[in-house]
Amino acid sequence: MFRPLRIAFLAAMALVIFSPAARAATKITFGLDWVAEPEYGGYYEALAEGLYQKAGLDVTIYQGGPQVNTAQLLISGKLDFDITSNAFLALNFAQEHIPYEVVAAGFQKDPDCLIAHPGQGNDSFADLKGKPIAVSTDTRASWWLFLKAKYGYSDSQLRPYGFSLTPFLTNKKDIQEAYVTSEPYLVHQATGEWPVVLALPDAGFDGYASLVATSDKMVKEHPDVVKRFIEASAQGWYDFLYKNPQPAFAAIKKANPDMTDGLMRYGYEQLKKRGIVDSGDTKTLGIYAMTNARWSGFFNQMAAAGMYDKSMDYKAAYTLQFVDHGHPKSN
Repeated sequence: MFRPLRIAFLAAMALVIFSPAARAATKITFGLDWVAEPEYGGYYEALAEGLYQKAGLDVTIYQGGPQVNTAQLLISGKLDFDITSNAFLALNFAQEHIPYEVVAAGFQKDPDCLIAHPGQGNDSFADLKGKPIAVSTDTRASWWLFLKAKYGYSDSQLRPYGFSLTPFLTNKKDIQEAYVTSEPYLVHQATGEWPVVLALPDAGFDGYASLVATSDKMVKEHPDVVKRFIEASAQGWYDFLYKNPQPAFAAIKKANPDMTDGLMRYGYEQLKKRGIVDSGDTKTLGIYAMTNARWSGFFNQMAAAGMYDKSMDYKAAYTLQFVDHGHPKSN
């Protein structure tokens, strides 16, 4: 009478011993392109909820910033995955034959924007032609080129951008780059007025943003690791956006104590309101969706503007291997 119980016990033990969760977790280093904030909520949600752990991954998130070049850290092997800010940067790596590719599109809409003061005649992208605009070095090599091609801007308009709102707050004529999820709120807090917000997608910019990238080597040699990381992160985004964002909020504030509750809530609401993470193709293909058609359209648009050689192998910039599989199963 004890034998069936013993067999059942041994079978149960075998499941524990040979299940993925019982194996030693694969260590993963993941670099952000900025400091911890709601724009990375899905990753912090996945970390806080133990979704990475369930996927057999031991994930460490490293914050970025103006002095951190996550792409270099990725290529040097110090990071396994990173956030590549926009599709321009991904295409630039393909153009230079750097062994680096995008495996998922975190943002369907780029949250970059230009902000200006109200009542100064700077209410549209066309209005800004010939006027001083402060943008970062990275932006000068990416979407600034798009604005130049579309609106006739020139590099003579460029002014240094010090990742600070101080110049903007002290000069009514100031125009600078920003994120729709953060700087407008900070300007309102400081002045009581909402700035003019010129969002990049409203200018016709159709590139993906906040792209998850890794090395060609990782994709070829460890596709299962990539798959588990993307799937756990996607579930983190769904939970963050549509279930309970509080675990991510707590993790973000722990990583970045300068993040206030008000700014966090504003950023979160903008992500949802503007469909930055979940819109368009993601409604059928799932968060992180990418399509050949959209990559092709973006590349052809930029090549027509003279930013890339039309013969360039733009498909080397990305792979669809790990996305477009629909919505993750509910936990």
